[in-house]
Amino acid sequence: MSNKVIRLSEKDHIEPIELRSALQERYLAYALSTIMDRALPDVRDGLKPVHRRILHAMRLLKLNPDQAYAKCARIVGDVMGKFHPHGDSSIYDALVRLAQDFAVRYPLVDGQGNFGNIDGDNAAAMRYTEARMTEVATLLLDGINENAVDFRPTYNEEDEEPVVLPAAFPNLLANGSSGIAVGMATSIPPHNVAELCEAATFLIAHPDATNDDLVKFVKGPDFPTGGVLVEPADSISESYRTGRGVFRLRARWHKEEGSRGSYSIVVTEIPYQVQKSRLIEKTAELLLARRLPMLDDIRDESTKDIRIVLEPKTRTVDPELLMESIFKLTDFEVRVPLNLNVLTLGKIPNVLSLGQALQQWLDHRKGVLVRRSEFRLHEITRRLEILGGYLIAYLNLDEVIRIIREEDDPKKQLMTSFSLTENQAEAILNMRLRSLRKLEEVEIRKEFDTLKAEEAELDALLQSDIKQWKAIASEIAKVKKVFGPDSPLGRRRTSFEDAPDHDIKDIEQAMIEKEPVTIVISEKGWLRALKGHLSDYSGLTFKEDDRLKIAFPAMTTDKIIVMSTGGKFFTIAANALPGGRGHGEPIRILVDMDNDEDILTAFVHEEDRKLLLVSYHANGFIVSENDVLGTTRKGKQVMNVKQPDEAKLCLPVTGDHLAIVGENRKMLIFPLDQISEMTRGKGVRLQRYKDGGVSDAITFDLSEGLTWRDAAERNFTRGAAELVEWFGTRGSAGRMVPKGFPRSGKFSG
Repeated sequence: MSNKVIRLSEKDHIEPIELRSALQERYLAYALSTIMDRALPDVRDGLKPVHRRILHAMRLLKLNPDQAYAKCARIVGDVMGKFHPHGDSSIYDALVRLAQDFAVRYPLVDGQGNFGNIDGDNAAAMRYTEARMTEVATLLLDGINENAVDFRPTYNEEDEEPVVLPAAFPNLLANGSSGIAVGMATSIPPHNVAELCEAATFLIAHPDATNDDLVKFVKGPDFPTGGVLVEPADSISESYRTGRGVFRLRARWHKEEGSRGSYSIVVTEIPYQVQKSRLIEKTAELLLARRLPMLDDIRDESTKDIRIVLEPKTRTVDPELLMESIFKLTDFEVRVPLNLNVLTLGKIPNVLSLGQALQQWLDHRKGVLVRRSEFRLHEITRRLEILGGYLIAYLNLDEVIRIIREEDDPKKQLMTSFSLTENQAEAILNMRLRSLRKLEEVEIRKEFDTLKAEEAELDALLQSDIKQWKAIASEIAKVKKVFGPDSPLGRRRTSFEDAPDHDIKDIEQAMIEKEPVTIVISEKGWLRALKGHLSDYSGLTFKEDDRLKIAFPAMTTDKIIVMSTGGKFFTIAANALPGGRGHGEPIRILVDMDNDEDILTAFVHEEDRKLLLVSYHANGFIVSENDVLGTTRKGKQVMNVKQPDEAKLCLPVTGDHLAIVGENRKMLIFPLDQISEMTRGKGVRLQRYKDGGVSDAITFDLSEGLTWRDAAERNFTRGAAELVEWFGTRGSAGRMVPKGFPRSGKFSG
């Protein structure tokens, strides 16, 4: 093939354009198209274009609730060919969702065949399924033949489609909606129509009503799959006020008693838009991973109704604590977002409050009422004109017959002879002979008077804003009867409860399998957790030039507190420590300990225990163990020390006195109440030295005496009377240690 160079002349109208401006223009067009024609629903009827076109096409196909079903393939073909120039799969998916009673609170499509299920299985192909409209859908379309809404040309301008549906109920909030546009999204959970109708009626009577007033009627979403809302009322109210928020939704469960004191938990309703099969699969995975130690088994016994059975590990397991742990880790509890971002006037995206959304629907209903009334008024006027002509024809029946039989232009002659309008003359000429027997003055007068009265009512309605709102309230009351709380469709499915007040620590511990472990820490700061409680540490192995520093028993549910020489406390979950294989991990991988700091001590956390912290320069204070717990890797700075000083001792406080020994082998004893209790700081001076610092300290009960152990593992105890010469006040120098005190300067030998 030869390369050809094609030159473009000026007549080809090639216009240079900057790439930046071209991209901006085209991306803006795409964004507007996505926002207006695909992702965001209209506040007036709560529908996106694809759903609106599906219902319109079904109306044209006369697929009313009392008619036969039609193949979904035919419906999709009509929608795609006439109104929605997109793929058939996207149209069918939208049609299927409108028929799923677990996805839509008030289904708009009555499906026959396999339309999917709550397990997440897909619907059958459109050639196998059939559909027609539901009674709910007819309410959305009510009045569309009476000029209630505007129509616009379709994409190929061969037909017309409605811009919006009349929407006899607030479908936006009733069925909800979700979608992702460009730069914005919407997420509206479904609500109860009866409650929405009550709120709308109240809003008509009280135009200045606040969202707090409306929340008395609309207490929260009402999901098709039921469930339990545990979101606080104040949070729900705030979400409706701002149009943004989140709702905590839980599965509904109850306890079923078994034999010999055993029990099982049965879940009968799962959260909205959660696939049952995936939920059970994920829970089973957590069970195998030993993340749910209180749960023994999960099985699905569902048929038409949901029944998921959870078996506890033992009969002593608290069922509420078990469910709290499951709620925390699985989709048995979900957070349903609220983002009331919708199109107002069909083209302006806005985030609305509950009151604004209801008010804009009411304004739409008022416009529909006015247009339908004007349409009916126009029909009445035409009918009255025809009836007037019939009445004249009845009074002059013989002459009318003669004119029709003999005159060449009977229409013109009738108009001339009886002063008839063209419509009246045409109606008389089009009348069948069999109708002559019905042409009685009484019947004509009766219909005429009835229509006159209706005409007067419509005129009065169109002239009065109060009467219009009264008529709308009456229409809403009729809709409320259809969706009454006693009806299967209108009954509220989602209930409200307060979440059980369980301590978060209890829940966290419930999610950890309780097993005995031995915590081992080496001199160089390597940590590990060995299974079981070891009585002999001589068999432990360490890296070269490393050895045992601390080892103590614990449980996997315990919190391990580590104190550094820099006065920082770090909290590490025992189950988060590396296992016994190998030498463990350096502490600096688990927490952010400075390189110039070392591990001073480590121990199992005990609630409400007091600790005595002492620095090398004998500054110290008492702190509650609850105040040293940290939640981050950075730890918690509790004792303030500056080089060359450093944290030296961390002791549990027992008894009423402190005995402290310096490196100069002088000992001082004084009451613990002389030491300040603080949450953080440097502390107070405990003992005074000329040189050196603290060697050791111990707290004890004076009535039981002071005990120490020498290098030969012998215990020595001195009573209060024998310790008198070492008594003093805090900050004193003290006296030389008693005879027999260990040469190491430590109370433990």
